[in-house]
Amino acid sequence: MKIVVLGASGQLGSCLKRVAHERNITSISFPPEDVSDILNPQLLDTLFSLEKPSFIINCAAYTAVDKAEDDIETCRKVNRDGARYIAEACKKYNAALIHISTDFVFKGNIPSLLSESDLAEPENIYGITKLEGEYAVIGSVDEHFILRTSWLYSEYGNNFVKTMLRLGKERGELGVIIDQVGSPTYAIDLAGTILDIIESDSKSYGVYHYSNEGVTSWFDFAKAIFDISQTQVELNPVKTSEYITKAVRPAYSVMDKTKIKTTFSTQIPYWRDSLTTCLARLAQTQA
Repeated sequence: MKIVVLGASGQLGSCLKRVAHERNITSISFPPEDVSDILNPQLLDTLFSLEKPSFIINCAAYTAVDKAEDDIETCRKVNRDGARYIAEACKKYNAALIHISTDFVFKGNIPSLLSESDLAEPENIYGITKLEGEYAVIGSVDEHFILRTSWLYSEYGNNFVKTMLRLGKERGELGVIIDQVGSPTYAIDLAGTILDIIESDSKSYGVYHYSNEGVTSWFDFAKAIFDISQTQVELNPVKTSEYITKAVRPAYSVMDKTKIKTTFSTQIPYWRDSLTTCLARLAQTQA
């Protein structure tokens, strides 16, 4: 059962590579972008014909949320058109698609758990194009798993945890948003769940939510990062209204994960436990 990861050089792709290695999964490939450009259907067709995958994991995305507000065309090409090209190739070559999406497809203005059936009503270009990508996948290939996730971080790539650690060393004082609430997701945990879904051989296709368990604000997330890593920094709470960004972000985007837990018997770690693991691994690499 051949697995091909697109967007292999990014954060989640790197985590999939690590988890696959730890599990001794050898039937998985991570092709470089020059042979797997998701905006080049002909290149994808060649890749699929050579690899003959049973599963495609699409980790490729345009994720610069604020930049997207001024770069709509590129963001839409990657998040919508790229997703469609991949899904069409999956249809042609009888491959199932695991496509990664985001909590930003929701408006997030009501403090209530968001289920897969709730109205998706994104308020920024990133969220809009990711939702368009979901629709493109659903309309192109029946055999799909769409996994919406949130606040992704790991030892790899650029993310909130690594940014906070860097700023904590550079500055004695930081202000972090306190009135945006969600659930951090350790990308290693998400990678493990993706491989679990593949190994389950389940045909329960559809949209699923995955993040670590628990709820926190960006401020409290940062506080935990500094406490666990024993970084001395004065942390100040900041309201969204005091920190203007180009893109509007959900105030409350905590997702209900009942569906993925019941369908795949998924065990989801608490966010702070996973953060502790990540910080320990980061400390080891810097030792």
